[in-house]
Amino acid sequence: MDELKDTHDHSHHHGLLKSRLVMKLFAVFLVVATIFVGAKAINAIVNFDTLAQPPTNVISVTGEGKVSASPDIATISFSISEDADTSAQAQDAAAKKINVALALLKDLKINEKDIKTSSYNISPRYSQPTPCYGAVPCVYNQEQKIIGFTVSETVEVKVRKIDDTGKVLSALGEAGVTNLYGPNFSVEDPDGLKAEARKEAIDKARAQAKELAKDLGVRLVRVVNYSEGGGYPIYYAKDMAVSAGATAPRPEVSVPTGENEIIVNVSVTYEIR
Repeated sequence: MDELKDTHDHSHHHGLLKSRLVMKLFAVFLVVATIFVGAKAINAIVNFDTLAQPPTNVISVTGEGKVSASPDIATISFSISEDADTSAQAQDAAAKKINVALALLKDLKINEKDIKTSSYNISPRYSQPTPCYGAVPCVYNQEQKIIGFTVSETVEVKVRKIDDTGKVLSALGEAGVTNLYGPNFSVEDPDGLKAEARKEAIDKARAQAKELAKDLGVRLVRVVNYSEGGGYPIYYAKDMAVSAGATAPRPEVSVPTGENEIIVNVSVTYEIR
């Protein structure tokens, strides 16, 4: 009996030690967790305190920049369309006309890199059903048959010698093109013009801000906001017709070149003290 009692006491003592160990570990865990959470809270408070608050004392000004430039590129598109019994015959006929037009462009010193095909199409042509008249018996849903082919090609040309635009239009008309589109006038470096207009707009806004700060008795600190609008070329036609040459077989096409204008509007917000 004494042996059983000693065993029981030993087990009870071992259980108490194990329970105390668990409690100690739990207490250590609570201390570590508290320290961790506290550190996080302190860190959050520090971060909150150091966050940059948007300035409340500000003034906003606007400026407009405007730059005008005469176009230095004229873009012209023309099409050739030919019908034939076979696609090969239609292609050959279209190629002959295209080659005539390209030869004329070469004579006018148009660079090859400024001539490109924008589309080329081959399509079949179908027979049309015979219409019905009177009491003659008709057969509906007649099967359509291919009776030939149509080949069409569209070419885009950039004329960099802007004064030659009328000559190019006249030459293409003599080449027998099917359709002629343009010219569309543009400037080769619109980004450069936009940069000039932006600088002018910012300079105007800055001058306005300085004047306003002087009147208010405050000092400009820094730019806190900037926005920009516009910057798209606007075409204005002007009466600047291309005159015909003295030896021209017929009067050239009169082409007003006009000018392109780029307008940039900016809004700048300054912090003041």
